Amino acid sequence: MMKHELEDQLKAFEKKGIDRRHFFKLMAMAGLLTAASTQKAKAFSSNAKGKIVIIGGGAAGISMAARLKSWLDKPDITLIDPSDRQFYQPGFTLIASGVYQPNDVWKKQEDCMPSDIKWIKDSVTAVDPVWNQVTTQNNGKIAYDFLVLTPGIQTNWEKVEGITHDTLGQGNAYSIYDFEGAQKTWKGLQEFSKTGGRGIFTDTYTKHKCGGAPKKICLLTEHYNRKQGTRDKVDLNYYTASKELYDIPYFTPRLLEIYKERNVPINLNVRVKGVDTSAKQVHFEKIETVGDQKVYTPFVEDYDFLHFTPPMSAPDFVKEAGLGWTEGKLAADGWVMVDKETLVHKTYPNIVSLGDVAGIPTSKTSAAVRKQVPIAAKNLISLMEGKEPVEKYDGYAACPIVTDYGHVLLCEFNYKKEQESSFPFSMMNPSKELWAAWLLKVYFLKPMYFYGMLNGWA
Repeated sequence: MMKHELEDQLKAFEKKGIDRRHFFKLMAMAGLLTAASTQKAKAFSSNAKGKIVIIGGGAAGISMAARLKSWLDKPDITLIDPSDRQFYQPGFTLIASGVYQPNDVWKKQEDCMPSDIKWIKDSVTAVDPVWNQVTTQNNGKIAYDFLVLTPGIQTNWEKVEGITHDTLGQGNAYSIYDFEGAQKTWKGLQEFSKTGGRGIFTDTYTKHKCGGAPKKICLLTEHYNRKQGTRDKVDLNYYTASKELYDIPYFTPRLLEIYKERNVPINLNVRVKGVDTSAKQVHFEKIETVGDQKVYTPFVEDYDFLHFTPPMSAPDFVKEAGLGWTEGKLAADGWVMVDKETLVHKTYPNIVSLGDVAGIPTSKTSAAVRKQVPIAAKNLISLMEGKEPVEKYDGYAACPIVTDYGHVLLCEFNYKKEQESSFPFSMMNPSKELWAAWLLKVYFLKPMYFYGMLNGWA
């Protein structure tokens, strides 16, 4: 954390009645993880050689570049990404609820790039995994010996009939899965609190970024109205395409209690088919299994405020390259076919993939990426050395579900859907929402992302 940011955090804490001693105690506990990780990172090195191309300059891509640069004696790394800005995307929910300002969540991409790597500011249009080359929009073909596939996720706005990216906010239909969309959501939320009416919040049927985000904005909207004294003016409802509200058994009971306590009904097995923003109506489809058959029942709901989650998938060029799963639940949306433990591609052993695009059975969160990066980097180096990849990822992910302004249900788990606490939260009761987890979410994770994770230190 930069000195001026630390001072800003201290002042913010003091305004809330939190003394500096308590702040530094929490900071020290959180910092132990970063320090330990940094020490381990510096202890590893290799003289392996090979041209590495990284597709994607988000959390996974830049963190991989930083790790590989520090671990290889003579790194040859090219990173391809068209972005001007690096966004701390977990902050979008906090923009949409008025906790963060828009400028709090981004930095110039050039300031986040590791030094001494080649950054090609361009978009990838194709990958040929047989001939080991990447095709870009403006720079032609780029050859590689080893490929790191981290292009992130593709948001398919058009799969919700009546919605496009450009129409976000029209007809009071909002989504926080976009920087501009998050800002529009905050404006809409405030207006909804004044006018009242029916609020609808939806999940989607595909895997998507941060599975907890739709729940967070729903619960924050509810609490915001309570804070404004307007809760009796709004009727809130939550719709999810899943068969349950949350699929991590350790945390589900408390989450269900919270929704019941807040009087927010939960509607399961429901997909959004389209939105009529002029009439302010959501077109749903209820999916039920009767015997061996699925029965689809369409219905329509009126709304005054809508937050929807769009379907998501791997980028088109990933699907077209044949790099996705060919069967199973992860096949339809093109998620990359990697071994869930080593993160090495099952067909092309000179490719590793991690982050949102990886076809692995865990949540797509920055916390998951932070755990994946050192494993993927070490396994890639093993492949470069002609060895078998031996590092294994256990599926750790964390989803800090913000339950109100001041508390977070810190959901940490692995592939087995077992609760897996990180220090210092192993010393608390993680089955309940925690004030300390709110401090972590709002104050610690963003600087850890920009100054720790992207530098390969956390």
